[in-house]
Amino acid sequence: MSFSKILVANRGEIAVRVMRTARAMDCRTVAVYSTADADAEHVRQADQSVWIGESLPAQSYLDIAAIVDAALASGAQAVHPGYGFLAENAGFAQACRDAGLVFIGPTPQAIRAMGDKAGAKRLMQAAGVPCIRGYEGEDQSPATLAAEAARIGWPVMIKATAGGGGRGMRLAPSAAAFAGLLQSAKSEALNAFGDEAVILERAIQAPRHIEIQVFADRHGNVIHLGERDCSVQRRHQKVIEESPSPAVSAALRERMGATAVAAARAIGYEGAGTLEFLLDADGHYWFMEMNTRLQVEHPVTEAVTGLDLVELQLRVAAGEPLPVRQQDVRLSGHAMEVRLCAEEPQQGFLPQSGALAMWRPAPALRTEHALRDGALVPPFYDSMIAKLVAHGRTRDEARQRLLAGLQDTVALGVGTNQQFLQRMLAHPVFASGAATTAFIAEQLDGLLAPDAEAEKRATLLAALLLQLGEHGWPSPLAHRLPNALRFSLDGATCAARVQPLGAGRFDIAVADQPPVRMELLALPGEGQVRFSCNGLAEQAVAVRQSANRLFFHYGGRPFQLENLTHVAVAREGSAAADGLLRASMNGRVIALLAAEGDAVAAGQPIVTLEAMKMEHVHCAPRAGRLAALHVAIGAQVAARHVVAEISDA
Repeated sequence: MSFSKILVANRGEIAVRVMRTARAMDCRTVAVYSTADADAEHVRQADQSVWIGESLPAQSYLDIAAIVDAALASGAQAVHPGYGFLAENAGFAQACRDAGLVFIGPTPQAIRAMGDKAGAKRLMQAAGVPCIRGYEGEDQSPATLAAEAARIGWPVMIKATAGGGGRGMRLAPSAAAFAGLLQSAKSEALNAFGDEAVILERAIQAPRHIEIQVFADRHGNVIHLGERDCSVQRRHQKVIEESPSPAVSAALRERMGATAVAAARAIGYEGAGTLEFLLDADGHYWFMEMNTRLQVEHPVTEAVTGLDLVELQLRVAAGEPLPVRQQDVRLSGHAMEVRLCAEEPQQGFLPQSGALAMWRPAPALRTEHALRDGALVPPFYDSMIAKLVAHGRTRDEARQRLLAGLQDTVALGVGTNQQFLQRMLAHPVFASGAATTAFIAEQLDGLLAPDAEAEKRATLLAALLLQLGEHGWPSPLAHRLPNALRFSLDGATCAARVQPLGAGRFDIAVADQPPVRMELLALPGEGQVRFSCNGLAEQAVAVRQSANRLFFHYGGRPFQLENLTHVAVAREGSAAADGLLRASMNGRVIALLAAEGDAVAAGQPIVTLEAMKMEHVHCAPRAGRLAALHVAIGAQVAARHVVAEISDA
């Protein structure tokens, strides 16, 4: 390979992933970083790094001139865009070429052709690729779009033409709901991509989301590497991916692969790309879009093919022919990936940010991440913080391995969807291979249902950890008087009574329940705690943040524990009573939906925040008058910050 140094124009786990392959190919790497990422893992792992901005951090990675200048200053010969940010920006690819840099990806023309959903659909129709009935016209007036939606037939999918990652996408079930959903989709598309244009498509009910990985070189070779099933999604964002798909036969794979290869040939494609299709229960499939970059879920394809897709990208970009032919591609076993995200499923999947108190990836899995103890999860980027991948001889073996590894993964200090992922992997619908894009919506209540027995055991462990205090093993001289504790466990206030029995043994009663015998067995270090509950020996991992706050991992999930024993009980009150509207997460104000002095109803939208690429509308806690707005558009606010005040009417 001719590259001796490349710049990675991205951050987080994908930057670290690209650097790993480059290092194995004796190629030096250069990182770019915003001020918020000055101590990030991708910066630490690069051979060199260049600061590219102090403005809003997410925008720093969109500064084409700064990134090109960084590549030239570092002496890099090529730029790898990763995914997200500028990865599918034709202007960025052209700017790299104009500066004499190799863009590790397709040509600007190919990116431009497939980056606009309307234009891409017309190209695919001309190439004979099956497409869903819809509207891709230039007339974007609400009246025209409403008329076209009625012509297509309900339900209708609204999609941002420049969109991706589920942003700017809404499902309109009827004419009555269309106008509001169209406005919402356009607003989100404009904020995310700078373009509010949309296309319309007839919604396929409960389909499979199947994508075909293609690779092409400049010598006319085009191959596909099988399919990935990405049907398990929330808000059109992928959550679980696997290869091969349980719904795709060898014959269907051959047909879909041939379609994807023909599509890539039709636009003179070069590099890694993905054709995304919807597949119905009868085996009919329709083109959705083409992603002109490496996909988040590429590791599952690597696991079943044995190929390093980043290595193929680098070799193709350097002008080498593809080292593998179609007849050489073999799918071995089954691979499955989950996306670990910083979010709270129990709070409407609210994005989370902050510092990781402890990070221990499971050794049995391939875990793609850019984390370490103390690493910051900032509020400016996508909520995904890691990808966990398992490979097995069969689908069920891969699923069971991924489930066990997910349970063993320790991520403390920031809320994640870890337990939610486990419940999906264990769900009989998913386990049977029958999950469609409707899976999460149909099963959401069960996936989020509380587990009373597990929470009871966690509460007993919490009381034991508080009883032990900062020093761990209790002194043999410790008194044996009963101890009343009050604490918060994941935000829920609990009360317990602890009766020390000596030699690390305690009777612990939670609320009005009978006491349970708990015994501390060992504190072997590294935060591990061994204990028994009614004679059953178990273990947990704990890390203390302060004298009264700690985090622990138990039963495959994290918990946050705060000692309230010596904290005065707050007076009764609520947001509705005091009229204060607080930010539910760290985020940026992107819309003010009411003005000071307005009369507002309870639940009326007041402020929209954007966090981790998602919009979150904050509503009035009670009826009254909007007495004060404490934020402006563009302001960055912290969680619990008061953004507005509602007074009596």
